[in-house]
Amino acid sequence: MSSPARPEILLVDDDTGLLQLIAMRLGASGYSVTTAESGEEALGRLASQRPSLVITDLKMGGMDGLALFDQIHQQAPTLPVIILTAHGTIPDAVTATQRGVFGFLTKPFDSRALLAQVEQALRATGGNFESEGEMPHWAGNIITRSSPMLEVLRQAELVAASDASVLINGASGTGKELLARAIHQASPRAKGPFQAINCAAIPEQLLESELFGHAKGSFSGAFVAHKGLFMAADGGTLFLDEIGDMPLNLQPKLLRALQERRVRPVGSTQDVAVDVRIISATHQDLEARMHEGTMRQDLFYRLNVVPLKLPLLAERREDIPLLASRFLERLSERYGKEAQSFAPDAMELLLNAAWPGNVRQLLNVVEQSVALSTTPVIPRSLVQQALREDAQAFVALDDARKGFERDYLVRLMKTTGGNVSQAARLAQRNRTEFYKLLQRHSLTPSEFKSERA
Repeated sequence: MSSPARPEILLVDDDTGLLQLIAMRLGASGYSVTTAESGEEALGRLASQRPSLVITDLKMGGMDGLALFDQIHQQAPTLPVIILTAHGTIPDAVTATQRGVFGFLTKPFDSRALLAQVEQALRATGGNFESEGEMPHWAGNIITRSSPMLEVLRQAELVAASDASVLINGASGTGKELLARAIHQASPRAKGPFQAINCAAIPEQLLESELFGHAKGSFSGAFVAHKGLFMAADGGTLFLDEIGDMPLNLQPKLLRALQERRVRPVGSTQDVAVDVRIISATHQDLEARMHEGTMRQDLFYRLNVVPLKLPLLAERREDIPLLASRFLERLSERYGKEAQSFAPDAMELLLNAAWPGNVRQLLNVVEQSVALSTTPVIPRSLVQQALREDAQAFVALDDARKGFERDYLVRLMKTTGGNVSQAARLAQRNRTEFYKLLQRHSLTPSEFKSERA
């Protein structure tokens, strides 16, 4: 069994003698130390590696310690920074701590005080996990060694300790549900249930019942009572995927459930207390939807207590070999294939692809390559074919939804010969709403008047 990785500290100081001295003291205390002699050099190192802690001098030629901190804070808000200075004043310390600097020590400093701050900083930020092989158990199936994704995981670990609502924003295929499950597993609710629902995939008429439950006989077909996902997730976490598609008329009831921790099943006169942590996700701009009037402002702020942004696969290309290899291993076993690796030029294709569908698209490409492989090494030709075909088949979720909706409307109008009232009844929509749907897709009833399916 390998020994646990030592937390890595980036030490920044333009005094080379002091730099070496502090590095020796930290190394003797069991830390892995990387050094930089300027703020600019430190930022260069941070572009390719992510330490667990940064210790920097305040007064340096060029970029000073606070300017370096500001740059770090923009890129990695949870990465702790300790500032050392021989020019320390109370105003300097106040300014530093107000801006979010973790610690501030004046030179000459007591080594014990420095080490105590180092230990405190590492405890506060959840320690160190820098590679796929060192991922924490709660991360589940998340695979990464990229700085942007590791930063998201650090933030996730911090917020997991609370019951604060989390809003995950990310494009389709970036792994929003995986992150939600990881937050649940890292939380005190880990032993409780995790329930998930895609708000865009459930018809509006059924969504209320799915979320809040219904009483027996509350509507046609309700032969038995149904407790709903809020009650099913009691003591655990409820994940609301594609929250941007939550119907406007259901949003007040969701807001009430979040505020009062009580739900009322459809057709019931009794409230039920629930203890649920909410994690929601979207690929949409909810602030824009809020301004459009399709997202309640009060609900948005209730959900968006802690926002987390997932990077695109194209923004974490260093993860592509890790992900592709893991998918290859898993799928080779599933299909009973001998595929063991990708040819170097095949991997080069994967590394340089555009990946509009993100990790989900990568999985699709690897799966097709494995399914068609006849050799232990996946050749470039199979990857090229899979990429080409996947690019043709892959469309954005919004585009797919719009295409389905238009085709559905066309079929309805053809079936009814352009009779809007009849088509609206079949679609279970009122005439006004149905007309708006037709207008949205540039369809006019007159073009279907003579048609019958």
